[in-house]
Amino acid sequence: MNPVILTGDPLLAGNIDRTIVLIVLLKVVVVFALLLVATMFMVWFERKVHGDMTNRIGPNRAGPFGILQTLADGIKLFFKEDVRPERAERTVYVLAPFLSFVPAFLLFAIVPIGGNWANGEGGKVTIFGHDTYLQLADPPIGVLFALAISSIAVYGIMLAGWSSGSKYPLLGSVRASAQMVSYEAAMGLSAMAVVLVTGTLSTHDIVAYQAGDGPWGWVPNWGIVLTGLVPFIIFVIAGTAELNRPPFDLVEAEQELVAGFNTEYSSIRFALFFLAEFMNVITMSAIFVTLFLGGPSGPAPIGPAWVWSLVWFFLKVLLFLFMFVWFRATLPRFRYDQLMNLGWKLLIPVALGWLLVLGTIRLALDQDWNPALVGAIDLVVLLVAAGLLRAANRTARERRELEEVF
Repeated sequence: MNPVILTGDPLLAGNIDRTIVLIVLLKVVVVFALLLVATMFMVWFERKVHGDMTNRIGPNRAGPFGILQTLADGIKLFFKEDVRPERAERTVYVLAPFLSFVPAFLLFAIVPIGGNWANGEGGKVTIFGHDTYLQLADPPIGVLFALAISSIAVYGIMLAGWSSGSKYPLLGSVRASAQMVSYEAAMGLSAMAVVLVTGTLSTHDIVAYQAGDGPWGWVPNWGIVLTGLVPFIIFVIAGTAELNRPPFDLVEAEQELVAGFNTEYSSIRFALFFLAEFMNVITMSAIFVTLFLGGPSGPAPIGPAWVWSLVWFFLKVLLFLFMFVWFRATLPRFRYDQLMNLGWKLLIPVALGWLLVLGTIRLALDQDWNPALVGAIDLVVLLVAAGLLRAANRTARERRELEEVF
């Protein structure tokens, strides 16, 4: 089997010897350690920034500025008693935390975190005399892989609630399933907008495309610009809902469900759910950056370009991490009907309509049609479709209110 079929990494393009195997193992260890350390700092970052936003101190005891508080909490949870409910389905109960934790790591494996993107290098770096990419894997179906892995995480939550043998965890897990299914469609459609514009499913090739010169020579050639902003907004909203983060954290609505799907978990198993939640925040932020903000590409004023790429990637991801904390500190939680209405009645139709607009514009450019005329036709069709959808929603709402009266 040709290894190029499985990955676009030049490291695996030829014969695979012991050095290449060691480099791959080194990349696995580095990515895993980086993600664990980043998750630990993310917990501290959220607690500290959220404390500042709500006029509180936040962690300040363990280590300088409380930076070791997450480590202290992890050690405490590791040595706590592991309590298992009598009515729990033992095997599934034990495996469920790992089904939430593992997809977060697999999703980060396809994210380019650095590389030399200047002078047509295409993100290549040299490690022990071998050219490679600063990402663990580059499958040719990277975007589809990301969507599939993000949807697998719901199994861990669903099975955790079901196997606990308690009604409140089960209600929380059912909410999670409905919520994730509702927003996966919108997220997939907005991701396909990037695929349509860049012409590839590979995350590395998407970043390489965005590293080129943008419109007029000074506008970044990022996905957020090429797709017209709308898919980016939809992807961020849908991604936030996929992560069960505020204001979409109905899965863990404590005033309704005690603590949600993980109510019956304790000790290290609870810590795995906690770790998976914050690790998913980091990986989803990295996916935002990869698809819409050019990934690790950026200017390199002085010094090695690959070092600057790591800096740009960190700053871009940090921007989204701050956004998630900002959401938690400022936005009230949605009602469940509002959550479903937003996903099915707004995000999915808008994402689908915008994808069709981008497709017709690309077709017009390829066929040398008049772009202005095509754009005008698209606008008219979208307005008519929006009017029909609004009328249908209004009729359904009036019918439902009439049924409630009688």
